[in-house]
Amino acid sequence: MIKAKAIEFAGAEGNRLAADIWDGQGRPVIFLHGGGQTRRAWGDSARQAAAAGMRAITIDQRGHGESEWVASGHYSFDDYALDVVAVVRAVVQRFDAMPAVVGASLGGLAALTAELRHGPLFASLVLVDVTPRMDLDGIMKVQGFMGARIEEGFATLQEAADAIAEYLPHRKRPRSLDGLRKNLRLSDDGRYRWHWDPAFIAGVRSIGHNAKETSEELMAMLPSLRIPTLLVRGTQSELVHEAYAREFLERTPVASQVDVSGAGHMVAGDRNDAFSTAILGFLTEQQAA
Repeated sequence: MIKAKAIEFAGAEGNRLAADIWDGQGRPVIFLHGGGQTRRAWGDSARQAAAAGMRAITIDQRGHGESEWVASGHYSFDDYALDVVAVVRAVVQRFDAMPAVVGASLGGLAALTAELRHGPLFASLVLVDVTPRMDLDGIMKVQGFMGARIEEGFATLQEAADAIAEYLPHRKRPRSLDGLRKNLRLSDDGRYRWHWDPAFIAGVRSIGHNAKETSEELMAMLPSLRIPTLLVRGTQSELVHEAYAREFLERTPVASQVDVSGAGHMVAGDRNDAFSTAILGFLTEQQAA
């Protein structure tokens, strides 16, 4: 079995980005998680990609997980996109191959922004339940959940698990809290808090900075996308409605779509089996091309 090895990258501001690599010796595939998540969200998919002969690289994006909290407080989509550019250039230099990219939500928009503004960068792109146009009420719900306990945190892991279960009632509770422990940090006051910089939501240049303008710009630029692209959408998605997905496909001639039944916005977490099957089929086909 291929095991993960810890590596690091430097972001656009010289910020340290923690990462893991499962080295299957083939084309690199970079996995970029959603807002509030960490690279641990990709463990099962990365292992399967490596077993299929790919170099799977999972990254904690700026301000998340074990990566550096940037002193500038810059957490807009533009800033995440520039980190993607820096990582891709480092990967190309190291492995002499254009990587594929799999991006969920924040990671997907960062990758799409990087490719459209600074590309060509990738061999192919998988967008996981994200398009430039998304449901505003759904976005507010996600950000509301993320921001609700920024300062207070949780007294125990079980308390955090209860909050997640209330937010995602359709998802089966895990038997163990070990996975949740990796997404929380134990603060000096003995309380658990999410493993991301509060400035991501509440800072002077948070993820909402110029978000509407960026969305409209990306929508206008979609016809210029030239790389094979797969949109993986959860059929119960709170953010990417069927109409938004259809609009994305109409504007993006190189794109195709796979729907994952029984999954919401957190597709990989809700139905990892179906999700991994969908993306590995696409990535394997592109690697062989």
